[in-house]
Amino acid sequence: MSSVINQGHVDVSINEKGIATVEFGHPLSNSLPGKILEKLANTITELGMNDEVKVVLLKSAGERAFCAGASFDELISINDFETGKKFFSGFANVINACRKSSKLIIGRVQGKAVGGGVGVASAVDYCFATKQASVKLSELAVGIGPFVVGPAVERKIGVSAMSQLAINATEWRTASWAKEQGLYAEVFETVDEMDAKIEELCTTLSKSNPEAMILLKNVFWEGTDHWDELLMDRAELSGQLVLSEFTANAINKFKKK
Repeated sequence: MSSVINQGHVDVSINEKGIATVEFGHPLSNSLPGKILEKLANTITELGMNDEVKVVLLKSAGERAFCAGASFDELISINDFETGKKFFSGFANVINACRKSSKLIIGRVQGKAVGGGVGVASAVDYCFATKQASVKLSELAVGIGPFVVGPAVERKIGVSAMSQLAINATEWRTASWAKEQGLYAEVFETVDEMDAKIEELCTTLSKSNPEAMILLKNVFWEGTDHWDELLMDRAELSGQLVLSEFTANAINKFKKK
């Protein structure tokens, strides 16, 4: 099943083992416009309710960037608070969909992850990566802040590491650094090596006790029941900041680089 949205896409396939693969993509380094965020959140939610699905693999298209985060074109076009809140709530909805899904979600990060891309990698339950999968929270550099993805990132790597990413917003951190902090479970030299390990784990999980996996996921996400409200509050913060002249100028400068 494929859905093409604004030159980007969200593709879904379910194999005979019950492994559901969700792939998102966009020509601009897999950035995430609002319609793709909406489709991604809805797709993850639907798979969570599908009894045929045993485990979900979340990945992006292509061989280079995993996800460039928010769409700059969409950011710069926001000119009122409600539009800004709605855009940033898209990231909140994806994170909450991952959190509330009854299925374990495995992440595949083949390249660089920026901003919302780091948020997506933090929202999965187990994340594989290659050595090319550097990370950066660039939001402060464009006049905003990683408010919506912050809770997911902080939960995964802790306040100290998250604050390093958030404050030093122009510096890339290596995949090895991200593994040391707990964002990535395993880092591989090549995509082929990573994919082989993903296939192995997903196959094992597809044969595991579904009830046990649901209970295990509930344990992992214990204490996050308030995130529906929290992440929407954070979306309001970002929605307000994106309207400022400072942020508009910062985004335009960033786009020209």
